[in-house]
Amino acid sequence: MELRPVGTSGLRVSRLGLGTMTWARDTTDEQARSLLEMFHEAGGTLVDTAAAYGAGDAERLIGRLVAEMGIRDDVVLATKAGFVIRDGERIVDTSRRALLRDLEGSLRRLGTDHVDLWQVHAWGDAPLAETLDAVDHAVAAGMVRYAGISNFVGWQTAQAATWQQAFPGRTPITSAQVEYSLLARRAEVEVLPAARAFGMGFFPWSPLGRGVLTGQYRAGTPRGSRAATDHFAWFVEPYLENRSRGVVEAVVRAAEGLDLLPLQVALLWVRDAPGVTAPLLGARTPGQLAPALAAEDQALPHEIASALDDVSGGPNAARPAAVGTRGA
Repeated sequence: MELRPVGTSGLRVSRLGLGTMTWARDTTDEQARSLLEMFHEAGGTLVDTAAAYGAGDAERLIGRLVAEMGIRDDVVLATKAGFVIRDGERIVDTSRRALLRDLEGSLRRLGTDHVDLWQVHAWGDAPLAETLDAVDHAVAAGMVRYAGISNFVGWQTAQAATWQQAFPGRTPITSAQVEYSLLARRAEVEVLPAARAFGMGFFPWSPLGRGVLTGQYRAGTPRGSRAATDHFAWFVEPYLENRSRGVVEAVVRAAEGLDLLPLQVALLWVRDAPGVTAPLLGARTPGQLAPALAAEDQALPHEIASALDDVSGGPNAARPAAVGTRGA
């Protein structure tokens, strides 16, 4: 699999990442092993998780599998801190105490002395200086190699990056991670421009529109899908409205014309969009991951990518014009 630099840093990752939000919950241990083996064999390196996923169980599973497979040096382990779900309530705590406590727990569960990329999972109420001081401490202590942010809006992204650049010796913000797909293009307004301005890599989560862009919901809610579960129905429902249906149908038509799957068309649009480093694939089963990996050598024709831009919200101002159309 092709490797891409993460912004202007020296870190390089595969241009697809493996997301693990469902591991140790909807994804069984056996399925997780198969997913990691398939991903690794395809040349994938970026494995993204979080202390909050499965209340730490996803990290435990990753740590065990990576050790059993002997692939720690082959993978870029990325995790997050500062966000937990306690008694069904989402709690964001980005204080120094909470972040470093989360990191110590992540290292223990992952069975490693360091993580390659440590991300602040969400913007919190703690002073930004305190949050980023915890990041600096973790890097200086050797527990973290690179630092990133997740789910920050544009001004928050710029503020964090500016703060770290203000004085020599502070840890640069290497990457940003937010939702981005044909059904969620808000990142193009401020987050992606901020990432470009500060030399940051960009990791889109839910590049398949929370599963809706696969086309599986066109005739209803399939049994076994995320929308059919009590704990993920709320996550999918916002994309099951009329506007989304039009985008899904456009993806399906493009897939038919290109002899690809809708999943592959939606993924390729994100993977090769301007500013994107690596979409994070939240495949729950090997059968969902296989077609994504099979599209490694594919690319969307410029006119198809542009047409999908138009139907999903309008032209992407950062997308280069097709050859022969400049100045037209």
